[in-house]
Amino acid sequence: MKPNTQQLNDLTIQVRRDILRMVHAVNSGHPGGSLGCTEFLVTLYQNLMDRKEGFDMDGLGEDLFFLSNGHISPVFYSVLARSGYFPVSELATFRLINSRLQGHPTTHDGLPGVRIASGSLGQGLSVAIGAAQAKKLNHCNHLIYSLHGDGELQEGQNWEAIMYASAKKVDNIIATIDLNGKQIDGATDEVLPMGSIRAKFEAFDWEVLEIEQGNDIEAIITGMNDAKSRTGKGKPVCVLLHTEMGNGVDFMMNTHAWHGKAPNDTQLEIALAQNYNTGGESDY
Repeated sequence: MKPNTQQLNDLTIQVRRDILRMVHAVNSGHPGGSLGCTEFLVTLYQNLMDRKEGFDMDGLGEDLFFLSNGHISPVFYSVLARSGYFPVSELATFRLINSRLQGHPTTHDGLPGVRIASGSLGQGLSVAIGAAQAKKLNHCNHLIYSLHGDGELQEGQNWEAIMYASAKKVDNIIATIDLNGKQIDGATDEVLPMGSIRAKFEAFDWEVLEIEQGNDIEAIITGMNDAKSRTGKGKPVCVLLHTEMGNGVDFMMNTHAWHGKAPNDTQLEIALAQNYNTGGESDY
């Protein structure tokens, strides 16, 4: 049985606590984008994706997810652990030497749930499209999901992949863009204005829809189910997910400053108080 909205919200708060504590413990990592995508990844793994028990790289008979903007690994690791892929206690090893939970996800350590190494931006969509085509060759009717940063779209390889997907009618993929308008050096419109991302995807003949409230679980469920209904009709599907970087921690929101900066002891205490939930009873 799928968790209800309240349970998803409770888990979202717990994942935020994980993110904050993981990054604080090693004074390293990327909390801003991780917090901004928490509702989406919690909902994807707990409600939207058709997943099998266990993990194998073939991924037959289930939906698959590829994280392209790999620097938001804290949220990815937390959601994977709390979805049963590996012990929650392993979150305490984040970014430590010889840990399976490195700053950017890698495959060589065999961490369940991680399908690609995604340290270099711009490559995830190419892999996801390849996986989607493999699904078709294997006569597997499940979907491929991927997540990308809006600043990441400044990388040219994305647009080769976007062009290819529509030309080859890869219609079993849903690529979600975390549209928070911020990247490490500032606002995306200041670093490198991209104009209308929607118009660009549509010009490349993708089906595009937007989720305006990208930090609202019910809006995500509604929007992503709409996206799923548009698959299998000859076009790849793009979801523009409007999120707030640093969501859930007031001093991390409305700024790019926390893209890659860890909170100090005082800031961690304040941030955790804003995400109290059960007071840490489920903390690792």
